[in-house]
Amino acid sequence: MTEAKILVVEDEIPIRKLIVFNLQRSNYEVIEAENGKDAIQLVQDQSPSLVLLDIMLPDMDGFEICTKLRETHPDLPIVIVSARGQDMEKITGLELGADDYIVKPFNPLELTARIRSVLRRTNYNGKKQLPVDIIKTGPFVLEMKTQRLYKAGRLIKLTAREYQLIKLFFDRFNEPITRDVLLDEIWGINYFGDPKTVDVHIRRLREKIEADPSNPEFLKTIWGFGYCFHGSGQEE
Repeated sequence: MTEAKILVVEDEIPIRKLIVFNLQRSNYEVIEAENGKDAIQLVQDQSPSLVLLDIMLPDMDGFEICTKLRETHPDLPIVIVSARGQDMEKITGLELGADDYIVKPFNPLELTARIRSVLRRTNYNGKKQLPVDIIKTGPFVLEMKTQRLYKAGRLIKLTAREYQLIKLFFDRFNEPITRDVLLDEIWGINYFGDPKTVDVHIRRLREKIEADPSNPEFLKTIWGFGYCFHGSGQEE
């Protein structure tokens, strides 16, 4: 019995074959893609348990693929495996939603161990979830199982980070939240990037949920403090 299904996205055949060989020897089921288009389609069709993703691919880079997968499969474990090992490259990959970043050349045993670690941590099975838990706030409906947001019945596509933000605001409806609390809750207490990333994500979120993002009705700025989500009231 195989442990899990791994999608290996790598255009260099020798490297891909090495990865596939070691994963299969560790009892994983493996599917392969050599470009981003095929990878995205295989995630949709095959529901892998984890994606091993190279950055330099012929049709789109791995960062773009990671972003697209996070929009459609927020919980899917993604491990980037790349020769690009600069700190900013790693930070970019992790910020876009990768669960781990491994630099080539790598030890195959370490790669397998880190895959097991990510799978244990995420416990993802690739199955589609049903909208059981729902939060209703004014015209908004947030399905926590599917991580989908609707406004007046219209689906609003969220990134994984935007979902985390909107859920936190819904959980603390009408409660002002500081930027520092948002950083700790969403990005983690060990986040060492630019604190202004909060403002960037708030701006993008407003562009999706507000009729007039420059004059927000729901997601308000509390000057000198942080942000607060309120509006026409929270439905029970």
